[in-house]
Amino acid sequence: MLATAAIISASSGLGYVLPMLIGLESLGVPSPGETALVLAAVLASQGKLNIVIVIAIASASAIIGDNIGYLLGRHFGRDVLEARGPFHERRAKVIAIGDRYFEKHGAKTVFIGRWIALIRFVTAWLAGINGMPLPTFFAWNAMGGITWAITYGLAGYYGGNAVAHVMERVGVVAAGGLVVALVLGLAYAKLREHRFEQTLDDDG
Repeated sequence: MLATAAIISASSGLGYVLPMLIGLESLGVPSPGETALVLAAVLASQGKLNIVIVIAIASASAIIGDNIGYLLGRHFGRDVLEARGPFHERRAKVIAIGDRYFEKHGAKTVFIGRWIALIRFVTAWLAGINGMPLPTFFAWNAMGGITWAITYGLAGYYGGNAVAHVMERVGVVAAGGLVVALVLGLAYAKLREHRFEQTLDDDG
C-alpha cells in the first residue's frame, strides 16, 4: 500500500483514478475498491488530492457500478439461474427464497450490503435477479454508497491507515456474521419445506 502511494504521489491527477476502482469492485471485478478509497483519502490528507473530489468520485463510482450490476442481474442473471440443467430444481427454490427475502428485507440489504466487505458486489446482482424495483434499489443504493464513501473517506483523511484498517476488519467480521445468518436462514427454510412435505404426506 505504501509503495502504491509513492507511485501515485508522483501525479496528483492520477490519484483520482483510485476511487474509480470502486466501480469495478461493485461489478465483481477483483479490485481493491475499499483500500483504494482509503489510500486516496490519505493522499488527500497530505495535500496531494482534494478530499471532496475523492469522496464525490467514490460515491459516483460505487453507485454506477452497483447499478450496472443490478441491470445485468435483472436482464441476464435470472435467465441463467432458471435455465434447464444441473440442479435446476434447487436453483429454482433458491430464487423463490430470494424473491421472498428481497420483498421483505431488500431495502436494508442493499443499504447495509455496501458496508460489508466481500458482500457488497453480490448484493446488487441479487437485487436485480430477484426483481427489486429499480427506483427502490437506486434510492437505497445511493444512500449506502454516499454514506459509505463519506465515512471511509473521512476516516482515511483524518485517521490515516490505522483507523481505516480497523474499519476494514469490522467489515470482514460483519461479512462473516452475514454469511452465518444466511446459512441459518436457508437451513430454517429447508426445515420448513421438509415439515410441509411431511404434512402433505400425512394428509394423503
